[in-house]
Amino acid sequence: MALLPTSIPANFTTVALSGDLNSTHGPDCPDAESAEWHYTVLPVYILLVSVLGMVFNAFVLMVFCFHKKACTVAEIYLSNMAIADLVLMTCLPFWVVYTAKKFNWPFPTPLCTLVTFSIKVNAYCSIYFLVLISIDRFLALVHPLSHGRMRRPKCAKLACVLVWGFGLLLGVPTLVYRDVKYFPHINSSLCYLNYPNTHVQLAFHVMQIIFGFIIPVSIISYCTFKIIKALQNWSIDALNTRQTEQKATTLVLAVLLAFMICWVPFHLMKISSTLLQAKLLEGCDVRAIVNTCTHVFIYFAFFNSVLNPILYVFVGKNFQKKVRELFKRWSCGGKTVI
Repeated sequence: MALLPTSIPANFTTVALSGDLNSTHGPDCPDAESAEWHYTVLPVYILLVSVLGMVFNAFVLMVFCFHKKACTVAEIYLSNMAIADLVLMTCLPFWVVYTAKKFNWPFPTPLCTLVTFSIKVNAYCSIYFLVLISIDRFLALVHPLSHGRMRRPKCAKLACVLVWGFGLLLGVPTLVYRDVKYFPHINSSLCYLNYPNTHVQLAFHVMQIIFGFIIPVSIISYCTFKIIKALQNWSIDALNTRQTEQKATTLVLAVLLAFMICWVPFHLMKISSTLLQAKLLEGCDVRAIVNTCTHVFIYFAFFNSVLNPILYVFVGKNFQKKVRELFKRWSCGGKTVI
């Protein structure tokens, strides 16, 4: 993937993605020409992801909300993650228009702030709901007796409220510094993060990398390792008596794996971008590679919001059971009315 023509300022492509001017291009690195598929193929892909994500996550929420049985702790976390993914997907159509217009923001400035703030917050919340899910499975399988009170629905709902609050807190930089500015020499209005200086920019980037990637991924990795180890140590009798826990754990492990595949590459590129800003990494070739990979990986990461509901349907045995029971109840209800 190439960058935009030399008449457009450095970092224009990255501005469209991360919202930062001076993000991955140094002043000494020449700009390249942008690939045409940025404005043709990319909007179609984002729109497809958005539509599928909205439909699939709405279906998941419908199953959890209308099923007669109360949600388990794991399902409370999964439903909240579906809400976060649904909100994120509803914001992407604005980015479709922005991309199709060659990164010329056509909407009012408040929408630039609101849309990007919503994307950030819900992306962070999705990650931390996965943290809660992994901790729940860890407690269920590794410490099933000593931490039973922590796995009550009331505690799960409280934890979800805390995650939403923490996600809003991590989105504050986007809320404060997002702006729309018109650049006459490129005839475009950019929706970007207008930090007051490089030090503030680096500080917020480091904070988001630590709290938005390193900490949650470390917790998820530790819990996953312990969960797999516990499953390996189970006897045949234990497996037979804990089938429900095993079914829930299989789904959780599939969701965690999907998250790692979809989101880790983007966060690694964000770390590389921050190292470039701090001048700990240098070189035009390195900058070009980071910019290219960032552009590809950010939209690949959004596909995770489509993948999760698919995993619920094909891997989640309990979810499949709920779907069958729900449709059977609606079917019987329809016959009664007739």
